[in-house]
This record gives sequence, C-alpha cells and structure tokens, in this order.
Amino acid sequence: MQVLQVNQSDISGGAAIAGYRLHQSLLAQNVDSRLLVGQAKTSSKHVNAIPRKPRIEPHIARISDRLGLHYLQFVGSFDIPKHDFYKSADVLNFHNLHTGTFNYLAVSTLTREKPAVFTLHDMWSFTGHCAYSYDCDRWQTGCGHCPYPESYPSIGRDNTQFEWKLKDWTYARSNLTIVAPSRWLTEQAQKSMLSRFSIHHIPNGVDTEVYQPLDTQQCRSILGIPDDRKILMFGADNLDDSRKGINLLIEALQILPQSLKQEALLLTFGHGGETISEMVGISSLNLGYVSNDRLKAIAYSAADLFIFPTRADNLPLVLQESMACGTPMVSFKIGGVSDLVRHDITGYLANPEDTQDFRNGIVQLLENADLREKMSQTCRAIALQEYSLQLQTERYIELYHQILKN
Repeated sequence: MQVLQVNQSDISGGAAIAGYRLHQSLLAQNVDSRLLVGQAKTSSKHVNAIPRKPRIEPHIARISDRLGLHYLQFVGSFDIPKHDFYKSADVLNFHNLHTGTFNYLAVSTLTREKPAVFTLHDMWSFTGHCAYSYDCDRWQTGCGHCPYPESYPSIGRDNTQFEWKLKDWTYARSNLTIVAPSRWLTEQAQKSMLSRFSIHHIPNGVDTEVYQPLDTQQCRSILGIPDDRKILMFGADNLDDSRKGINLLIEALQILPQSLKQEALLLTFGHGGETISEMVGISSLNLGYVSNDRLKAIAYSAADLFIFPTRADNLPLVLQESMACGTPMVSFKIGGVSDLVRHDITGYLANPEDTQDFRNGIVQLLENADLREKMSQTCRAIALQEYSLQLQTERYIELYHQILKN
C-alpha cells in the first residue's frame, strides 16, 4: 500500500509535526508513505514540494485577497495528479491545507481517481475562513457577518459566506473520509458540512519511547536548574497570538502568592519567556526554539507542572508530550484540551478565561507533591494506553485498508 500525505510542511508547525510523525511511523511499519508539502524543511526521497506556478499566482492573489478569499491563487495544486507521488499512491491523506500553499478547490480533482482521508487539525475545513470560531456557530448554517474577521487566517473583507459555499461545493464533489484527533473536533465536524462523509475519531500519537519520564534531578542538572525550585513550564512562541492566551497566563501568574513566586522558576521554550518573567516577577530560564525531541523530554521531566493558557485548541501536541513524560498540566476547559487534561486525574482544568481559577490550579498542584506524583503516574499510563504512536498508526492503516476495500 502506498499513501500520499499532503500537508503544510514536513516539520514546521504542530499539524506538520503530527503528520510527519504519522508518516515516519507508517514507514516503520512497511507502509510506503510519501509527503507533498508546502514548505519542505527536511531532505528525503519521501518528501517533495507541492507544485507551484509563481508567474500566475501573484496576479490571482491580488484579486482573491481583495475579495477576502483564501488560497485560490495556488493553482499549482491542480498539477499534483502529474506528480509521481500521486501517480503511485493508492490512497491520499490530507492534513493542514490552510497555510498558504494549497488550493482547497483541488480536493475534488485529486479525489476523483483516488480516495482520501482528511485529517482535521482545527475547524478551518468547514468554516468561512477561521481556524477556530470561539463562541460563533454560524459555520453550521453558512457563515456570513463574521464576528471575528481578525481571527487566523484573517480577512480584510467579509466574504465568509461565499468561501463557505465554495468549500461545500468542493466537498459535494469529493471522495473523503474524515478523521478528527479530539472528541471535541469530532463533534464539531458532525455538525458541519463534513457530516456528509464518514467521520472517525483517531487521536494523534506521540513516541512514548522518546517522550518518557526521566530522572528529575538529572534533568535539572543538565539544564542548570537548582533542585529546590518549583518549575513551571510553558511555551511562548508568539506573544501576539490572542488564541494562545498569554495575557491570561500573565494575569494568573501575577496573582500567585509572593512566597510561591520566590520558590518558582519559569522554564520556557519558544520566544518571549523573558518578557513574561519580568512582568510577573518570577525568575526564568528560556530554552529558545526547541526542535530536538530528546531535549524537550528533558525539559518536561525537569518541570513540576506544564501550564497551558490556550483559548482554543484541538489536541495540543505539547500536552501529549507533557503527559507522556509524566508531567501534570494546568489548562482551560476548552476544545480538545479536556481529552488530555482530565481534572484531578492528569491535571487541573480551569474555567475558560478565569485567571483566578487557573492560578488556583497552579497553587493546588505545586503545594501537593503527593497529588502531583499520583497524577504523574496516571499521565504516563494514559499516554501509553491511548496516545502511543504505534496505536495511532495501526488505526490509520486499518482505515486505509477499509477505504480501499470499499
């Protein structure tokens, strides 16, 4: 069996990493998996770039951007059937198609001769423009009069009703099977235009051999962290992204007890951790951008808690990684987060936007070492039982075979 994965990138971005992990695991299980991506960061015979037409695309973009329509300029997507990867594939697997490299209108063309799985990584596939709709449910009936035009991917003109209709028109002519990684996104898809297709819940997997609990003292020694500190870990890649909830995190940390602030250390990856440290009065260690899985496992294992103040999310990879390393988590009860952060079981789930409740979760878990240890063991057990990469891959292989048989 030969599978062609189509994604935003091979390793750049959460959806790309999730897709690449699946790709590598399929190869390990003797499935011939290939990748066509918008941005190729690795050098491999199994990875190629999606065809582009640079002479034409800028001219189309000037029109489509003014109309508030996304990605219609990428007409090279219609040339994918000419690519050797496509010709040899038995089944396709679409992933994240909305980062500026793929024309979604090509989906019907590509699935005319070959069936496809469409793995959702957010809500974009069935909305008029946004990746997350927050409290808006207009995507269920056709969008229009968008309350969040600035939400990613932002629009300068509200043509969300027309873009919604374009997607609906495309899907009506497509041969798709839908996969949603979280229970929440599965439920949203079932209420959407995608309900015309078979919808399956298959969580993303994490390599539980790489992401596993390591000796805490040794990990802290490697990172140069004193043993007596209480370590709060979080990622701050983009301080300007409202969805990430950095302002909520700052508010919650500012109202921590002063005694706890003096004991704590913020262990951050990405960019902007130092700025947050100054604003909340807690010392920090910023690891910068971390792509190495082993280093990330060391960081998770060094931490007492992973704190994640997101406003909207599907099945965050960082929470899966934290869980696999046995590190309890504090987050908000939104989207697919509750699949991973199970209140009083693997961490603390605060009410959405409630920074006092988020702060209470941090305090409760930091001050109860026995509870954290119990949660740590439960985190690891659930990761092994429900979120192993091998389990995810087996489910996909079974689904591919089922689709081909039908």
